[in-house]
Amino acid sequence: CMNDDARSTTPRKLILLGAVSGAVGVRGDVKLQSWTEPRAQILRYQPWILRSAHGVEREVQGVRGRDGGKHVVATVPGVSDRDAAEALRGTQILVPREALPPPAPGEYYWVDLEGLRVVTVDGVALGEVSHLLSTGANDVMVVRGERERMLPFVQPDYVKSVDFESGTITVDWDPEF
Repeated sequence: CMNDDARSTTPRKLILLGAVSGAVGVRGDVKLQSWTEPRAQILRYQPWILRSAHGVEREVQGVRGRDGGKHVVATVPGVSDRDAAEALRGTQILVPREALPPPAPGEYYWVDLEGLRVVTVDGVALGEVSHLLSTGANDVMVVRGERERMLPFVQPDYVKSVDFESGTITVDWDPEF
């Protein structure tokens, strides 16, 4: 088994799509929390990288399942009894970025925005996008530069443009704020 360093110099981007929330029945089925829309869509994006609470990752392909009403119910290859299913509780479900379809025009995957430089419309550099948060009202970019700023990711009010070629997000934001 190769370690990550031997596989590639650039780590592949993984997107968190859900988590295993428990076991269902005695045959090893698991119930999932899914953050895809609709929630059963999580089954379409594979392979899955299952990341345990201890950070151990393993890849699985061929997960099958259905929307079970309250949650998605899935059959994971190699998980064949309730104990094995229960052992997956809390496991994160990630997929490689390239397994996802391209976003619709004007929409972005958060992972694609991370690391982009943020500049104001007047050319003042504010830093780089560290990560994004969902506040319920709107998504917020956490920008780290000489200090940390939280900017609402609201187009076109604050976010004027996202340019992947130059790696820059242009914002209408007071650098003092």
